[in-house]
Amino acid sequence: MRKSIFAYTACTFLLCALTSCGEYNNVQKSTDYEYRYEVAKAAFVEGKYGTAASLLTDLLGVMKGTQNGEESLYMLAQAEFENRDYETASNYFKKYYQTYSKGIYVEQARYYAALALYRQIPDVRLDQSNTWDAIKEFQNFIDYYPYSPLKESAQQRITEMQDVLVEKEYLAAKLYYDLGDYMNNCAYGGSNYEACVVTAENALKDFPYATSERREALSLLILQSKYQLARKSVEEKRVERYRDTIDEYYSFVNDFPESRHIAEAKRIFKNAENQIR
Repeated sequence: MRKSIFAYTACTFLLCALTSCGEYNNVQKSTDYEYRYEVAKAAFVEGKYGTAASLLTDLLGVMKGTQNGEESLYMLAQAEFENRDYETASNYFKKYYQTYSKGIYVEQARYYAALALYRQIPDVRLDQSNTWDAIKEFQNFIDYYPYSPLKESAQQRITEMQDVLVEKEYLAAKLYYDLGDYMNNCAYGGSNYEACVVTAENALKDFPYATSERREALSLLILQSKYQLARKSVEEKRVERYRDTIDEYYSFVNDFPESRHIAEAKRIFKNAENQIR
């Protein structure tokens, strides 16, 4: 689809000539900007995206304000996308829809600006700033084009990225729980179990559409952490925290009655109940 956007403008003779000799370096030295532009389009159609991007980058300033300015910027963005230089591609797509807000490729540009960010999502254990940016860009696309045929794809990718963010929060909460009594790392000023509860509760609040499996795992961590907090509390706080654990148990079994962790939850409940009799 991307190739066909520009294919009709490319000269068949030019395509054949370039394919046979491949003398793109000589083209870059030409002072005939229209010729260089036609070569760039021919290279794009041939799938030589590196050559197309190189030529179009040099021509970007020259083409600005001309009848080819809009097409050249969009084609450059697509060439960088095909080259898998997603950061550069996203910047060019954004530049396109900011410069040509009513351009003929503006819908595609908004979608691909988000898609290029999506392609840069890092491992779940790393900083997820790029993931947040991609979600925002896709959401903006949906807001601008609620009836676009690309809307479903955008929504699916938003859901996928939210799952990544939830997973990151789960791993953070689980790490706090696993650290247990270790006290030299807790940024909350309390115990790691308190940090686990806060992190897991925030994740459930911030990502209400997380998968049931991940919500269950976060809820179990909260129940387990509250129980550990009660066990390790000073005497004046112990009963209150065991009661809080019991309340959490009822919330857990109400939300996840078929959970495979029901036996674990019941064990915690019985132990907590025995402590306040």
